[in-house]
Order: sequence, then C-alpha cells, then structure tokens
Amino acid sequence: MSETATNDRDVQVCDLAPDDAPAGLLPDPALTGPRADCVLCGEPTELPADHPGSTLCPVCTWQQAQRIACSG
Repeated sequence: MSETATNDRDVQVCDLAPDDAPAGLLPDPALTGPRADCVLCGEPTELPADHPGSTLCPVCTWQQAQRIACSG
C-alpha cells in the first residue's frame, strides 16, 4: 500500500495488482451444471450450485471488493 500526503494529512491509496498477477476470480470453464444464485441479488453466478460457501455474482463481488478495498 502506498501513501501520499495531501493537505497536511496522510491518505492511503490502494496499489493495483501487477498485470501478470494470477486472476483468482476467473470462472473455471470446466465447471458444468446448474449455477448458484447470488446471495445478495439473486442473479446467477459463475459458480456451480453445489459450490460451498456464499456465492456472489460478478457485480456483487466487485461491489463488495470496492467496499472493503481501502476502508480504514
């Protein structure tokens, strides 16, 4: 995380991942079968229905990441 000074106070700025970083949220094209519904909006996700844990659609995943990315 990098820091920059603005108006005599420190502001934290999130660094972007490098372009060659592995993408952890890419769907697996080998997965088949019915898709799970998003637990927040009910839209279909890219995960199978038998996937463990709470499933989020790509939009809700992005929104959740934005909410927690630089919260401090």
